[in-house]
Amino acid sequence: KHLPGVPSAKEVEETGIRLGEMQAKLLEKIEEQSLYIIELSHKLNILKQEIEKLNN
Repeated sequence: KHLPGVPSAKEVEETGIRLGEMQAKLLEKIEEQSLYIIELSHKLNILKQEIEKLNN
């Protein structure tokens, strides 16, 4: 299993790789993951606050 929009190792082996395109795709994936981490962090903080309220 590999990232959507990113060629598999087999594809790269068979057809080669365009470095510029691959760098752009990887940067896009990094940005998506960074935004997801920020979203999860925000949700975690909300849950921590809710737990704190329940414990008081």
